[in-house]
Amino acid sequence: MIIFPAIDLKDGKAVRLTKGLMDSAKVYSDEPWELAKRFEDMGAKWLHIVDLNGAFAGEPKNLKQIEKIRKNTNLKIQLGGGIRDEDTIKRYLDLGINRVILGSMAAREPKKAIELASKYPVAVGIDAKDGFVAVDGWGKSEGIKATELAEKFKNSNIECIIATDISKDGTLQGLNIDFILDIMKASEKPVIASGGVASEEDIKKVKENGIYGVIVGKAFYEGKVNLEEILKTYSQ
Repeated sequence: MIIFPAIDLKDGKAVRLTKGLMDSAKVYSDEPWELAKRFEDMGAKWLHIVDLNGAFAGEPKNLKQIEKIRKNTNLKIQLGGGIRDEDTIKRYLDLGINRVILGSMAAREPKKAIELASKYPVAVGIDAKDGFVAVDGWGKSEGIKATELAEKFKNSNIECIIATDISKDGTLQGLNIDFILDIMKASEKPVIASGGVASEEDIKKVKENGIYGVIVGKAFYEGKVNLEEILKTYSQ
């Protein structure tokens, strides 16, 4: 299992949101690259970055900070938020990003996402509110069930799916494991669990259920988990 420490970028700072609401942003660092370095020193191999401004704008908005993180660490990086076209994918890969995450674009144009995944290292982010896919920084519902969207990526070159229950995200109320497993079953893809990790118990559940990875954000920032110990115990 892979543990993905998370950095969400808003206005150049590392923040966490509650349920995806921008006005709920709590700032944890003015220098996100320093956080990334800390994660690397703790033993992390991967980093999960979301450009929150980019997710709403539909284009990269925190490039300077992303470049700093890339230059100052050897972490593998998966990055999402506002990636809507091939040019943006190329730009990030040229920068040294290891995997791009397609969210809104994949929800609206799954065939295009599948086509791009045949050329580039692509993950799909499926973010759901009450079981239905949400897009554009979670501000709009697409009216399609998350499991129906996941099924479209069967037999594709999509590397993995990042599944987030928005109602749990940033709440420290625990993961919605059933939702994660439903996405795994529907897509037959490796799935990264996201949204609501509250304790080591959540990480243990992810491992026990054979889930590929888990994103740890607010639980680390609020001191609910010992990330260094978790990385030693659960990651590979």
